[in-house]
Amino acid sequence: MNTESIANILKCIAHPVKLDILTLLKGKSALNVSEIQMMLGCDCEQSMLSHHLIKMKDKGILASSKQGKNIYYSLRMVEVAELLPVLEKIENAK
Repeated sequence: MNTESIANILKCIAHPVKLDILTLLKGKSALNVSEIQMMLGCDCEQSMLSHHLIKMKDKGILASSKQGKNIYYSLRMVEVAELLPVLEKIENAK
């Protein structure tokens, strides 16, 4: 087990908006920034959402594909999204 690599992944997703993005993408094939912003219903600017998406893409958590002017994001590292229910159980156990 490469604990440094695991720690880097956890650091990368350790933000409420990033966790919301992962939750949203878990059941979807691919979404663009506008669709993610609308579905999250958050006050987060598109530029900040793009920043979060790019960071997760750079770590290999997300994949992207360009279609016309839009970039669509999807889960590449599906296993990371599988952590979400475990984290929720930990939160509820408090």
